[in-house]
Amino acid sequence: MKAVRFSAYGGPDVLCLVDVAGPHAGPGPLRIAVRSVGVNPSDWKRRAGLYRDFEPLTFPSGVGVEASGVVDEVGPGVTGVSVGDAVFGYGVDTAARFAVLTHWAHKPGDLPFEVAAGLPVISETAARSLAELEVDAGETLLVCGAAGGLGTAVLQFARHRGITVIGTASPQKQDYVTELGAIPTTYGPGLAARVRTLAPAGVDRALDLAGQGVIPELIAIVGDASRVLSVADFEASRYGAKFSAGPPKNPERIFADVVRLWSQGLFRLPVLRVFPLDAVREAHVVSATGHVTGKLVLSVA
Repeated sequence: MKAVRFSAYGGPDVLCLVDVAGPHAGPGPLRIAVRSVGVNPSDWKRRAGLYRDFEPLTFPSGVGVEASGVVDEVGPGVTGVSVGDAVFGYGVDTAARFAVLTHWAHKPGDLPFEVAAGLPVISETAARSLAELEVDAGETLLVCGAAGGLGTAVLQFARHRGITVIGTASPQKQDYVTELGAIPTTYGPGLAARVRTLAPAGVDRALDLAGQGVIPELIAIVGDASRVLSVADFEASRYGAKFSAGPPKNPERIFADVVRLWSQGLFRLPVLRVFPLDAVREAHVVSATGHVTGKLVLSVA
């Protein structure tokens, strides 16, 4: 089968589309004929070697941790799903013609494969971050990096929980943040003053999704390091803030929740661009710019 592989850490040019033996579903997982693959910042960071100190790779390595597709092989002990079912979820080396999913949910008929492929990482990370930050209904949350895929999920989940959100984004994305139910502001110098104007009573907690070195400023704004959490800045704990990472916690439950919200018209995920599998290098370049609104997706079908 065709699959994306790379044999050394480096830039996008190390990625190659090659022929490899297809995987098979062992006890527990299932295999899908992949239709779409979500592209995440963690993909290019892992490829570039930014995770090598705590997550070293064995080469050749694949790309992709989420996908949507049609079940074509069910592992022993797997129940509630059959060959031919449309599903989405977490997987292993999903940028390929076939991939094994370790956690999954059924895909509703009205949920496009492209959108479904982009849901697992952002929905699980958003739910986990809000839980670890212990944000309660009625509180005000400052979210840095609110217009990306993860921010898109955080803002919508927070809104449904009765949390007031102030979200930072570029000047061009202020309307997008508003549409997701948050109060928009720009990032950069003067953030604390802008936040004070928008929330004179102060903010209760802050969530960093961008990893742009804002942790000290967020702590000063909130006034308590334990009420600041990052999913992108490995140095967060240095300042007394929290850092959240995997593995995923209760992903199937979270997938079911986001499907329910989608079906009720209460959740949306814009797909900014869909790339063919052989354009994976370009997808990584675009992701690394940090200016993605919503999600980038690879199309395999």
